[in-house]
Amino acid sequence: MKRRIDLGLLYSRSGSYSLISEACRTGAMTAIAEINADPAMDVAFVAVERDPQGNIDLYAPLCEEILRDSSARHVVGCVTSWSRKEVIPALERCGGSLWYSVPYEGFEASDRVVYTHACPNQHLLPLLSWTFGAYGRRGYLTGSNYIWGWEMNRLAREVMAAAGGEVLGERYLPLGSTEVGRMIEEIEVTRPDFVLNQLIGPSQYAFLAAFRELGRRDPHFRPGTCPILSCNLTECELPAIGAEAAEGLVAAGPWFRGAGGWPHPGSFGSSHEAASHATVWRLARLLHGRAGAETLPLAQLLDTPVNAELGIDTRTHHVSLPVLIAQVQDGAFRVVKREGPLAGDPYLARGREIPAAPHLRAVT
Repeated sequence: MKRRIDLGLLYSRSGSYSLISEACRTGAMTAIAEINADPAMDVAFVAVERDPQGNIDLYAPLCEEILRDSSARHVVGCVTSWSRKEVIPALERCGGSLWYSVPYEGFEASDRVVYTHACPNQHLLPLLSWTFGAYGRRGYLTGSNYIWGWEMNRLAREVMAAAGGEVLGERYLPLGSTEVGRMIEEIEVTRPDFVLNQLIGPSQYAFLAAFRELGRRDPHFRPGTCPILSCNLTECELPAIGAEAAEGLVAAGPWFRGAGGWPHPGSFGSSHEAASHATVWRLARLLHGRAGAETLPLAQLLDTPVNAELGIDTRTHHVSLPVLIAQVQDGAFRVVKREGPLAGDPYLARGREIPAAPHLRAVT
């Protein structure tokens, strides 16, 4: 008999980042179906879903509702860092854990969260290093006006300054805004070597379309001389961007369709889908053969020989991942550089002596 275990899913199926959310949900639901059908696994997950509909104010209450109204102690979900930080207090109050499977900006290690996608040493730093050698060190920074954009661009400024580069401009848009004209004007005047794109959803799609028009007017702004870089762009958004605007985009990630990269690449639509799929399987393997393990704190849950294979760092709760840099060519990502796998290093502390912390806590 399989043990039936409630598993929370907290993804917005509408709103600015719905394409990413749907990809994550698809990966999680596929894994749940596989695990439930696998006779070798003694666990079966029952999905307990809530949909915040892109409303940041609903994430914490719905997370708390999952943990209060079901037996679920683990929640797979959230896309934005804003939403992740919103739910951490609810997890602490209700004794739950979040499995977070999208790239993020680092500088966090919560004893209530497992981070199963890439952090800056696995995306931004390798991407900028490659770009400096291939295109130059003068960049323009864009972003949506929330945590991901702020922190990623803050780190990019530091990296560029340390490399002798220059930030020629930096501008943010409210989530969902498509008023990209001022950004395009500044980019046209400053003529950077590259544009680092931290926009999400409709803001990003409008910007990329406008940048393509700029490239038609001025050859400098074509992919061969001024590429657009991203650390969270995957195949799931290419249809919304359109073939012309997507051509030449450069992205960093642990997996691209047809290029592999993930330890168990499978047949996925994007790294968001692949990461969520791998995340649910990681949790299932940690629970398999351990009756009642779903109620354990993360530190105890991860304290098992199985975790040596899963690669979750017991100190930071981040995972080891390959690093791929890929460029869109003829409508698909083609890998231009591959390295790793690299262990997640959220505080960029590897190689520096830092005191051991007895507990990991989130600052909220």
